[in-house]
Amino acid sequence: MFSVLVCEDDKNIRRLMCEYLLQDGYTVLESADGEEALGIFSENHIDLLVTDIMMPKTDGFQLVSEIRKMGIEIPVLMITARGAMEDKKHGFGCGADDYMVKPIDMEEMLLRVSALLRRAKAVSDKKLTVGSTVLDYDNYTATINGENVSLTNKEFLMLFKFLSQPNRIFTRAQLMDEIWGYDNDSTQRTVDVHISHLREKFGSCTDFEIVTVKGLGYKAVRKADGNE
Repeated sequence: MFSVLVCEDDKNIRRLMCEYLLQDGYTVLESADGEEALGIFSENHIDLLVTDIMMPKTDGFQLVSEIRKMGIEIPVLMITARGAMEDKKHGFGCGADDYMVKPIDMEEMLLRVSALLRRAKAVSDKKLTVGSTVLDYDNYTATINGENVSLTNKEFLMLFKFLSQPNRIFTRAQLMDEIWGYDNDSTQRTVDVHISHLREKFGSCTDFEIVTVKGLGYKAVRKADGNE
């Protein structure tokens, strides 16, 4: 079960966010400002931070900067009434991973939280080995029997996701959300193009294949397991 810290000085908004997260199965901690949140970080394991920007004592920018200085690399979702591009640049610059502008849709918040946690899990796994195929997340490299396979960053991320969860079906919408980002303007046709490239580059690979699941999406099947 993932633990989420909600840092928001508006009590009503904070309680509503916490209620939605609890109903979605998360363990939730809460704080009214960044200073209180830093104290919670010192005593608890947190998997993801949802934070407002404009708060007393320590604001959201300062909070995120401080946890990054502490070496805490968890995903951060910033939520604020300030939608100016300069504020977004500042937020991403100090270490935020995603950004929402009030008034927020709670269901959308849950989608973003889920996507951020899935991306973080992939990063934490670092390296995958499937037969003679090795994917190294630190260097974004793929090899087959020690021979390098040239991949773009998006191709690597897509393949890493497939092989980390073999036989799981991913829809085009899921792949767009988790790899290209929730706000990206690319169409789902982009996913099909990247799948085509991966199939070309790994066409002779005997370790796995990427299978189309009609009407649903794609999955990776390890050939040793059989085409389930």
